[in-house]
Amino acid sequence: MKSAVVGATVATFLLFAGALYRSGLVQVNQPAENEFTVRGIDVSHHQGPINWSEVSGAGIRFTYIKATEGRDFHDPRFQVNWGAAATAGLARGAYHFFTFCSPGREQAEHFLRVVRPTPGALVPVADVEFVGNCKSWRSLDAIRAELRVFLQLLEQAWGVAPILYITPEAYEQVLAGQFGSYSIWVRSVLLQPAPDAYGKWLIWQFSETGRIPGITGPVDLNVLRPGATLASITSPAA
Repeated sequence: MKSAVVGATVATFLLFAGALYRSGLVQVNQPAENEFTVRGIDVSHHQGPINWSEVSGAGIRFTYIKATEGRDFHDPRFQVNWGAAATAGLARGAYHFFTFCSPGREQAEHFLRVVRPTPGALVPVADVEFVGNCKSWRSLDAIRAELRVFLQLLEQAWGVAPILYITPEAYEQVLAGQFGSYSIWVRSVLLQPAPDAYGKWLIWQFSETGRIPGITGPVDLNVLRPGATLASITSPAA
């Protein structure tokens, strides 16, 4: 009987803690503002309409906006967010969710049709992760080969190497030892990554349940590596 009561108490606590986490009232990571001075968000149509002026007023300095996925998906709010973020004075960049079951060339051509090279925009990003991806991929070698094609075509068009957004799982299985020349944006919502981890990561996504003015509901929160500036993630001016 006693063990049952303890178990029920623990289960209740975990449910309550989970609800607080999902609500954004509890943040596992709290990057020190005097150390992580450049803060940003990443958004897609899932955030719905955004008041970008309020976002800017909350101290957010940069945003990555989902543009495309695979070889044919175009985020329906990309163009609105792209223009409004710039009007509000935020540095803005575009990201592409890289699918494991479509040719890299077709994905690159799709992204470049939607997001033309934009002087002064943030470096484009390839989102590489297993979560939410297709399941019929053939091999990790095939994924790497198609990803290389995608990255090379974007670099040729934009004049700068894309940034790779990764989960720890994707880094270990797909990228480690293979893509060392690319800057890394790491998702780590439970632990702060060590400074030398993931090829000395450049951007850290520290929360998926952030709450900021101008956005209804949760939003991903990010910081630049201490000492890095927006120039570190900005495309060439010409």
